[in-house]
Amino acid sequence: FAEAFKEQYDTIHRLETNKLHNVARLFAHLLFTDALPWTVFEHIRMSITETTSSGRIFIKTLVQALAEEMGVAKLRERFLDPTMAHAFRNLLPMDEPRDIMFSINYFTQIGLGKLTDGMRERLEELRRNPPPAPAPAADRGRSMSRSTSRSRSRSYSSGRSSRSSSRSTSRSRRSRKRGRRSRRTDSESSRASSSSRSRTRQSRRR
Repeated sequence: FAEAFKEQYDTIHRLETNKLHNVARLFAHLLFTDALPWTVFEHIRMSITETTSSGRIFIKTLVQALAEEMGVAKLRERFLDPTMAHAFRNLLPMDEPRDIMFSINYFTQIGLGKLTDGMRERLEELRRNPPPAPAPAADRGRSMSRSTSRSRSRSYSSGRSSRSSSRSTSRSRRSRKRGRRSRRTDSESSRASSSSRSRTRQSRRR
């Protein structure tokens, strides 16, 4: 039955209005007799974007039929049962102010405003202490561009430093090679001059 409820609710727009009402009353009777677990309400999300016109008619007929079977007071107790809060968190939202307002207006219009007391208190609390607003897209774009430019400047500076260090290293290597070459030339010239001097001395002796 739980799987049939989910499938029927997802395709409720395919039914005619009379069939839709009959299906909703059938599921209400199954819920009242506990033949259907109340966790099926997890599949219903009360928001302007998550419900269709057919879905809202189905929910209206379903909840009104439950109120007729159980009474509004007992139905309210069931919806406020803390052990079943996970099953009704989408039907009676408590997080998003826009969804809370939509659910309050919906149940008030169908004559079940008593089910919205908890949502009204939650909405008032959110109005007194609103959650921090997310950063605008423009600010996020600016921060991202700043971080990108900083990273680029860092990479450019690191590239310049690496290039300069490599250049200085190559220059130092070249200067070392030149120094070695000059030392070799000086040693060779000194050797040649000493040998020429020795030859001159020998010729004089002769």
